[in-house]
Amino acid sequence: MEIVQYCINHDCNYKETAAKYGCSYSQVYSWVRKYDRQGTDGLNDNRGHRKAEEDLTDMERLERENKRLKEELRRKEIEVMFLKKLSELGRGR
Repeated sequence: MEIVQYCINHDCNYKETAAKYGCSYSQVYSWVRKYDRQGTDGLNDNRGHRKAEEDLTDMERLERENKRLKEELRRKEIEVMFLKKLSELGRGR
């Protein structure tokens, strides 16, 4: 927040702000842009945090379920390939 405020107070001079705080121009630009769009909530780091099931939209719920089912299918396909290979090795003896 301090970096964003400094940048805004200095006529959005991203280069000067980046130099002063030791970060990249693009990072300062990104933070200021997020702040302009969403306020302080836009600056929250939500990486690694999943929404609770009750907070999901219907589309997000479906996307999450689709991803889970695709992963389950992938694992089962790997298991089938493994069992086929094991069977081939057993017959080769």
